[in-house]
Amino acid sequence: MKRREDIRVLVGCESSRTVADAFEWVAGFDAWSCDLLPADVPTNKHIQGDIREVVKSFKPDLLYIAHPPCTRLCNSGVRWLSKPPAGRTVEDMHRELVDGCALFREMLDADAPFVAVENPIMHKHAKKLIWGEKYEQLCKDDGMFTRTTVQPYEFADSVESEDNVTKATHLWVKGLPKLNRTGTLTRETARDDIHKAPPSADRWKFRSKFHGGIANAMAQQWGDFVFNQIGAHA
Repeated sequence: MKRREDIRVLVGCESSRTVADAFEWVAGFDAWSCDLLPADVPTNKHIQGDIREVVKSFKPDLLYIAHPPCTRLCNSGVRWLSKPPAGRTVEDMHRELVDGCALFREMLDADAPFVAVENPIMHKHAKKLIWGEKYEQLCKDDGMFTRTTVQPYEFADSVESEDNVTKATHLWVKGLPKLNRTGTLTRETARDDIHKAPPSADRWKFRSKFHGGIANAMAQQWGDFVFNQIGAHA
């Protein structure tokens, strides 16, 4: 039998370790985080570097890409492709779009038995770059991958919870089951804090924050599934 602590999880594009800590403390896995930035809190289980290079040598059992650069891919930022913010050019915006799409596609195709990639709702230009001319069909079901949409409030345990907010997030998964909600709250009680965040130097960090309720559900549900697949039967 393969022990839980022998199962390796790599969480890419995450400096907060919200998801990595859930897989370590809730699921009992050997969970590491990786980001271009250092970990928010010092730890010996964070790799500072490019996830594309790290994943090749790390060889994870489960790869989760938590917050890939998505500013140019998501619907909320599509306007910048034609009217860039001050100090930036249209060429800058399109270069970042192409780079972001390339990273997303490379992570979908990463060499790991279980993969999940998070991303907000994309605009049509990003879909076309990732899936080609037939993106309307392919981006709904990529053959090897399936897509589900989750909201933080679906995993909140109370109306006052930090998780009781709206933020539609797509999860592209390979080899993993659909993530089931753990709470009973509905959109009617959920706050819109993320979308109404005022401009600031760290607004990007607040808007990309991942919520603990979803992270714990991933660790519990996907953790048990992966263990049953490669642990208990190893």
